[in-house]
Amino acid sequence: MTKFRHLIWMVIAAVGLTLSVAQSHAQQPDVGDQPGLLPDDSVELDPEFRKQTVYYRTTEAPGTIIISTAERHLYLIQGGGRAIRYGIGVGREGFQWQGLWNISRKAEWPDWTPPPEMIARQPYLPRFMAGGPGNPLGARAMYLGATVYRIHGTNRPDTIGTAVSSGCFRLVNADVTDLYNRVPVGTKVIVRQKPEL
Repeated sequence: MTKFRHLIWMVIAAVGLTLSVAQSHAQQPDVGDQPGLLPDDSVELDPEFRKQTVYYRTTEAPGTIIISTAERHLYLIQGGGRAIRYGIGVGREGFQWQGLWNISRKAEWPDWTPPPEMIARQPYLPRFMAGGPGNPLGARAMYLGATVYRIHGTNRPDTIGTAVSSGCFRLVNADVTDLYNRVPVGTKVIVRQKPEL
């Protein structure tokens, strides 16, 4: 009986420790979302993540956006076997997804209202932030369907090529402005986690 009680107390202690670690982890700031931080335009992107025209084989129509989370690239299909490739930041572990959406709305210097799920994970975040240079959504946002996900700019250009977001796709402000000017509402967006063979 004593061994059984000891085992029960060990299980209770392990569960308590797990819950306290999970709660402290949820309270830690997300390096990818720093409201009020002004972007450092002197950040030099790795050549792999700089905007460039590349060869890209696909059967998708010109104007389609294909996002490869594994590669940390967004491709805007141009036709003729070419695409404009942008470097992006993607969702961190547990926040990556795949699917087919359309751009449902576009906004310049968008306001940011973190969704309740994000506030629950990061209670230190503001409940609302007006658009501007210090806003984590950056210079432009393109909203994906009726989801909480967006393709947007960032006030943290050093996060391009990393996995730190809560599921959105971030580009440096110059690149998101370029993309924003090239695509209309209704543009097809394909999100893939693994590259096609």
